[in-house]
Amino acid sequence: MAVSGGATEVRHQFSDRVFHWVMAACILVLGATAFLPIIGIKFDWLPIHWWTGVILVAAILFHFYRVFAVHGISKMLPMADDVKETVRVALNRSGNGLKPAKYDAFQKSYHWTAAITVLATAVTGLVMLAKIDTTFWKRDPSLLSEPVWGVIYVIHGLGAMLLLFLVILHIYFSLIPSHRGYLVSMILGHGPGLARKD
Repeated sequence: MAVSGGATEVRHQFSDRVFHWVMAACILVLGATAFLPIIGIKFDWLPIHWWTGVILVAAILFHFYRVFAVHGISKMLPMADDVKETVRVALNRSGNGLKPAKYDAFQKSYHWTAAITVLATAVTGLVMLAKIDTTFWKRDPSLLSEPVWGVIYVIHGLGAMLLLFLVILHIYFSLIPSHRGYLVSMILGHGPGLARKD
């Protein structure tokens, strides 16, 4: 979807932009420490990986606070007009009559896909910390049975693969000219107030 024209306003507050870039940095570091050893680049990746995962979980908790105590979740919930917008795009029809919204149907879909994937990967990662010695505790792999550990590893691995795809998709869409206003708003705060206008 192209960025709607019109005056710009504060689209993302400073603390929300900091969260976005901290989360982005964490996901890039986690991806690098997960996949580089697989392709043969050897280094002591595990401490970097789990510390970054803990920082990511702290960032997610901060985001939950912002969502539920500051912004509210309503702007990101799928609505009837989001279904209409999706059908309109699929059928190449005009968008007249859709209610204005800060996030369009496709931004909401991406957000929910990324949110569920990050949460599943982060929660399984936290559970997997039981299998390593850290500064704070000794490993205890007997916490779960082997079949349950297998499920945890599969969810974590699939989440990591999906996140790799979502990061590539996110970077691509942030760089195309019709979405440049969104990228600027995530850096400077000011951008298109509404993704969808009448």
